[in-house]
This record gives sequence, C-alpha cells and structure tokens, in this order.
Amino acid sequence: MHIHILGICGTFMGSLAVLAKEAGHRVTGSDANVYPPMSTQLQAQGIELTQGYDPVQLEPAPDLVVIGNALSRGNPAVEYVLNKGLPYVSGPQWLADHVLQGRWVMAVAGTHGKTTTSSMLAWVLEHAGMAPGFLIGGIPQNFDVSARLGNTPFFVVEADEYDSAFFDKRSKFVHYRPRTAILNNLEFDHADIFPDLAAIERQFHHLVRTIPGEGLIVHPARETALARVIEMGCWTPVQTTGEGGQWHARLLSEDGSRFEVLFNGQVEGVVEWPLTGRHNVDNALACLAAARHVGVVPALGIEGLCRFRNVKRRMEVVAQVNGIRVYDDFAHHPTAIATTLDGLRKRVGAAQVIAIVEPRSNSMKLGAHREGLPASVAQADQVIWYAPPNLGWDLPGAVAHCTVASTVVDSLEAIIAQVKAQAAPGTHVVIMSNGGFGGLHGKLAEALK
Repeated sequence: MHIHILGICGTFMGSLAVLAKEAGHRVTGSDANVYPPMSTQLQAQGIELTQGYDPVQLEPAPDLVVIGNALSRGNPAVEYVLNKGLPYVSGPQWLADHVLQGRWVMAVAGTHGKTTTSSMLAWVLEHAGMAPGFLIGGIPQNFDVSARLGNTPFFVVEADEYDSAFFDKRSKFVHYRPRTAILNNLEFDHADIFPDLAAIERQFHHLVRTIPGEGLIVHPARETALARVIEMGCWTPVQTTGEGGQWHARLLSEDGSRFEVLFNGQVEGVVEWPLTGRHNVDNALACLAAARHVGVVPALGIEGLCRFRNVKRRMEVVAQVNGIRVYDDFAHHPTAIATTLDGLRKRVGAAQVIAIVEPRSNSMKLGAHREGLPASVAQADQVIWYAPPNLGWDLPGAVAHCTVASTVVDSLEAIIAQVKAQAAPGTHVVIMSNGGFGGLHGKLAEALK
C-alpha cells in the first residue's frame, strides 16, 4: 500500500511513518518545514519527503492519506484530498487500527516528561529482554529511532492530549486504549484548542475511562489536577509516586543524578545516571511502576535506568567549543524551562548559565504562558528572549520584571553576537525551543570557534 503522510516531520507523524515503512508499506510525505532530527531519521529510512503542500504530490493518488493535526481546511493538499474523495485518516486512528490492536499498550501521558518517560520505559523493557514496540515523540538515544513495531505483545506509546486532526477533535490518547497508563502531571497548555485546565482534565478523564479494571494507572500522589481527574471516576488500580506515594526517591545527590528508589517503604536500589533534575527522578519512579506491572522487577528496572541515555533535544550537548558547552533543549512551557534550568544549576554550581528561549509553541504564540516566563528562568545568569516578528504580544513587557539579566532580540545574528560577547570558558548555553530555531545551534557553535 502507498501511504502519503501530510505533516510528516512532526514528532508523532514522523514516528508513524517509520512504523508504516517497517510494516511493509511504501511511505511518502510532506511538511511545511522539513528539519532535523525528524527529517534526518526519515531520509535514513528511505522515506521520500516533499517540502510544502502542492497537490501535485498526491498524483498519482496514494492508497491512503494520513493527515496530521497541524493541517486544517484551506490547506491545498487537504482540499485536494477532499475534492478528489481520496481515502484519509488521522494518525492516531491509523496507529490504533494497524499497530495497537491486540497489544499490551503502555501509554505515557501528561503535560511534561512524556517523551523522556516513554523512552525510559521502552528502554527498561528492552533491557529486561521484552523487546517492546514503541512510538515516541523524539529520538531516544538508546535506540536511535523514534518508533518500531516490535514483535512482542508490549507497545509503549507517548500519549498526547493534543487533538487528532481537523476532522477529529478528540485527544490523540483516547484512541490508544492502554492497559498500563502513566499520568505524569497536568497543567494548562495547548491554549489554541483548550479554553482552560478543566477542559484538559475532562480529556484525561476520557482516557481513564478506557483503561481496563485489570490495568494500572500511575500518577504523582500530590498532583491536584490529576487527583480531580481520578475523582471523576476510576475503575482501575492506581499506584502513586513522589512525596506521599508508594514509589518515592531519596536523593543522594542534589542534582538528581543519584538517588535511592523505595517502593512501599522498602529500598529497591540506587539509580546513578547522567540525567539531572527532580522532574527526571519523578519520571524514573513512574517508569519503574509501569515496568513492574508487566513483570520487570524493580532491581532490573533500576539497572536499566542506570544505562539510560536521554532523548535527543532533551539537554543534549550539541557543541563544546573553547570550553563553552551548548545544549539543545525542547522546553517550551514555563514549568519545563524552570525544572530544566534548576537541574542544570544543581549540576554546574556557580558556573555561568545563559538561556536562550524561543516562544514558539502555539500556547506561547497566544501568550498563554507569558506570566510564568520571568520566574521560569530564575536559575540562569543571563537570558536572551527571541521575539519573532509574528509573535502578536508584548514579550519585552512580559519579561520586563525578570530578576535575571534579560535581553529581547529579533534576530539570530543578535543572539549569536550577545553570546559571543558574554560566554567564556566554563559557560553553559541552553537553547530552548520546540522547533529548529533557524539552525541556531550549528550557527552558534560555528561562531564560537
């Protein structure tokens, strides 16, 4: 079958393409923006990519068009599909129908940490010899590919609450019907499709309603929004993590790179790994709980975590030039920015930290998180805010009361010039964006030489 994917370079759709190719289909696709790491992965898989949405890419007609949720009515390729009556489906529906049927689905949901936690879980199962399939919205470095079918019952999926397609406004995760579900946390996000936090809680409750009574739900003990979700009705056993939970950690190093794992008060072992931040400790606890549900004893899970390598674009060191370390990080929500910088600060002590933030997500573009931005960068020494021309709200005004030395710029050249002027050997530069940022990472590394 020839499957053409519209919006193929999104993290979910790109992973879907990998699965379809592995299943034996001929896969092609297009996107408005073709950029690494997804474009690189797809080309390595032999998947033909087209820049833009000219309908000519749909001639001759493919057998099926999978339409990503970034596309809407008015898009020329979408209009062509509808006018010609071509068969089409959403990505989550295709995944549910062609990959997840009959599998033990392990879903990782939540505002933050989905990609990292699903990568941890897939790796812990792999380390335990369970060879899971997986679909992850990023590229886990233990596997170097974001998705695979797997040939065992187990399938790990990053379960996003974002909508499925322009014709299916349900959250992606309601399609997946997991048996094991991690609910990491829950905050307001996706302001382009959700009016408030209560609307997102309702979607999470829809997910909870699909989990069988013989399944398992894992969530932090003190996450109030998730407590409200569970109170709406829950028919599944629950295990809790963190302070007050059945699974908790005792930090052995302040930055979270070494910690003791306890389950029901009993010490199960010590995780020692290259990750930092309390958020990653919490992710690890949820992973161990979920893995135990499919038979991985905690000691073996802990052994796997000690060998875990984080996902690309999660505090990934992309350059070390003249003693200056440059990181690429996906953080695009104030909470994620704050926890990431806090983990780095605890790792590097008094060393200079320069944060570069691009408000690129749909919620950021709408200004939904602007009040939380000034406090989110408190652990940096210097912040450079990038204000693209189409932002639509007053970024300088929003960050005017930032307690950290702060600059707002409107070009990559200005960012590079400022970093060159201020960075010295021992400086840590963190580039935070959920997009390609115009190739800033490579340009900055080259300029620092």
